[in-house]
Amino acid sequence: MAERLFEVFDLVGPLYRRTYVKVERDVAAEGLSVGVRAVLTMLYGRGPMTVPQMGRFQALSRQFVQRMVNDAAALGYVETAPNPAHKRSSLIRLTEEGRTVIGSVHDRERDALHGIAGDLTEEDIDTTLRVLSSLLTVMDD
Repeated sequence: MAERLFEVFDLVGPLYRRTYVKVERDVAAEGLSVGVRAVLTMLYGRGPMTVPQMGRFQALSRQFVQRMVNDAAALGYVETAPNPAHKRSSLIRLTEEGRTVIGSVHDRERDALHGIAGDLTEEDIDTTLRVLSSLLTVMDD
């Protein structure tokens, strides 16, 4: 089983790098970087978050996430909001323009993924998600 899991890891790296390049080309039309896209996607799917929360969720440094948030704010895609749980760590939330932009990016990506599915089944996807989630959990230890 361990050898098979190595096969998964051997595919995840190249898949990530190739996807990164494609996403980078796609989001350039909106003036987004891959990092800003990641911040917008987190906020779109999870709602307002603090910079430290985003960093922990993506296993990225707080400083890097802060730079991406600053870039997104300069574009008018995010704004700060008071955080009732912590006075010094504001919540970051999407603006209406940010929600529209990331929604448009997701729509384009979803359209592109329709042609990739081939002969994959829902069960295949469920199994893939379960395996990758398990591996991610193990790597958190």
